[in-house]
Amino acid sequence: MRVTHHPILGDLPDSREIKIQVDGKEIAALAGEPIAAALAAAGISVHRYTSEKSEPRGVFCAIGQCTDCVMTVNGVSNVRTCITPVIPGMTVETQHGVGQRRDP
Repeated sequence: MRVTHHPILGDLPDSREIKIQVDGKEIAALAGEPIAAALAAAGISVHRYTSEKSEPRGVFCAIGQCTDCVMTVNGVSNVRTCITPVIPGMTVETQHGVGQRRDP
């Protein structure tokens, strides 16, 4: 579900639909929207699981200040999905723990 009209922000601008991969499943997204918004519209609320207790986490602050919404995006761990825009063909994976370090 997407908010198409907001009393302060106005109407949702027309955006082209693109596809991204989330945990091996293709979902629709709107070009330029945050990854977290595309996930919410697709009914996906769990973005990561904590290190110690494997507890699910999702969007908390939605302004990039916390790390609850981090996921692995295109092989890079700890990407804040609430402030990272979708791009066509990106691969998003649920993160378990702190993620994997990838050296350049």
